[in-house]
Amino acid sequence: MIIRRTVTAAATTAAVAALALTAAIPAHAAEYSSALKIKGVQYDAPGRDSNKCSGGNTRNEYLTIKNYSKKSKVNLKGYKVKDRAGNTFVFKSSHILEPGDYVHLRGGRGTDSDGKNVVYRQNCNFIWNNDKDTIYLYKPGGTPADIHAYTKKAHDKDGNGYIKYHG
Repeated sequence: MIIRRTVTAAATTAAVAALALTAAIPAHAAEYSSALKIKGVQYDAPGRDSNKCSGGNTRNEYLTIKNYSKKSKVNLKGYKVKDRAGNTFVFKSSHILEPGDYVHLRGGRGTDSDGKNVVYRQNCNFIWNNDKDTIYLYKPGGTPADIHAYTKKAHDKDGNGYIKYHG
């Protein structure tokens, strides 16, 4: 009997540990049903980081969001991008992505352009950490559209500061 209880206790402990491990799996491991996905991120702008609005390089840090739908247009208005620390950008204006089209969400200040596929955060601070971070993309209602965590060591093998996600 004692042996059986020991095995049962060990099995229970293992089951609880497995459950805890499952709960600890980050949300980015899930695939979300969304036409919009994060195509890639230039998380480390080339050169020495300078978040000055004039002469800085925050505009060289960007997130590429792509419409992977084959037929539907997507309006970015109301979509939210966030990092692990809670820095947030909300697309406040209409920006239509045709099927297969993309947009670069850049740091710094500038004029948004559908033709040039760019939206500026109008903020000269960097949003993505150079060592590790998590990128969250939420639909207008708050439902996750795509989430990716990265570490420089594990995901940026060539060290160029760019990580590609969806093709």
